Amino acid sequence: MTRAMNRDVIISCAVTGSGDTTRRSEHVPVTPEQIAASALDAASAGAAIVHCHVRDLESGKGTRTVALYQEVVERIREKNDEVIINLTAGMGGDLNVGPDDDPMSWQPGTDLVGGLERLAHVEAIRPDICSMDCGSLNFGDDNEVYVSTPSMLRIMAARVRELGVRPELEVFDTGNLWFAETMIAEGLIDAPYWIQLCLSIPYGTPLDIGILQAMVNRLPDEAEFTSFGLGAMQMPMVTQSVMLGGHVRVGLEDNLYLERGVMATNAQLVAKAVTLVELMGARVQSPADARRMLEIG
Repeated sequence: MTRAMNRDVIISCAVTGSGDTTRRSEHVPVTPEQIAASALDAASAGAAIVHCHVRDLESGKGTRTVALYQEVVERIREKNDEVIINLTAGMGGDLNVGPDDDPMSWQPGTDLVGGLERLAHVEAIRPDICSMDCGSLNFGDDNEVYVSTPSMLRIMAARVRELGVRPELEVFDTGNLWFAETMIAEGLIDAPYWIQLCLSIPYGTPLDIGILQAMVNRLPDEAEFTSFGLGAMQMPMVTQSVMLGGHVRVGLEDNLYLERGVMATNAQLVAKAVTLVELMGARVQSPADARRMLEIG
C-alpha cells in the first residue's frame, strides 16, 4: 500500500536502552528514579509513548529485574497517568559465542532465556505496550548474536495477547517483517498493528530509504508504523518517517547528541522532534490521541 504523509504523528521516546552509553553521557538515566524522571520530562516535551528499559544499579548494564521495572512504572504513574508506557520485552536474548575453536563456550554477557521468562515483568505490571524483537540478528562485529526464534515469538505473542498488552513489533530486517506478517496472518496479533522499523543497527537493515520504502509498502492496511535511525541520522529519520506515512521515535537509547558536540537530554530530543513535525505541517498526538489510534485502554 502506498501511504501519504502522516498528518497525525505519535512521538515515542526511547529513554535509556541497555547499551554501553552511560559512560558516554551523563544524561543517560540509570536508576529507576532517573529513568522515570527522564520519561516524565520527555512526556512533558511532547512524547505520547515512553519506551523503557532498566539498568543494573551497580554496573549500569541492562537487566531483566522485575522490581526495577515496577519502580519505574510506579514513579511515572505517580505523576502522569496518561502517557503510554512501553516496556521492552527484548532482554534475555543475548548470546555471546565463544572463540572459533570453542564456539559453545558462552562468553560473559550471555543472557539467554525463553520467551515466557522474558515476559516476567510484563506479567507483573501489564504495561500499555511491550516490544517484541521479531527475529534473530548478528549484533555488531564480533560474536554477539541476539536470539529471538519463531517458536519463542509465537509463545510471547500468544501470552501478550492474553494479558491484554499491545505488542510493538520491532523489525530489524526484511526477514523480521516477514515473520511479523506471519504472526499477524496466524491471528497472534490483533489490529491495529504497531510496527517499528529499525534502521542502521549492525547488521540489520541499513539506513537506505529505498529499503525502508519497500518495507513500508509491505505493511498491512491496519498497521501504524514508526521508523528510526541511530546517531546523527535520528532527526533526518523523523522527517523521513513522517513523509512515508509513519510516526517518530527519538531518545537517548538511539542517539546522545542534540547537535554536533552538544549532548542531549531526552526532553530536548523530543522537543526538537516536535518542532520538525510541526514545521512539516503535521500535528503531534497527545497520549489520549495515541491511545485512540492504537486502541489502548
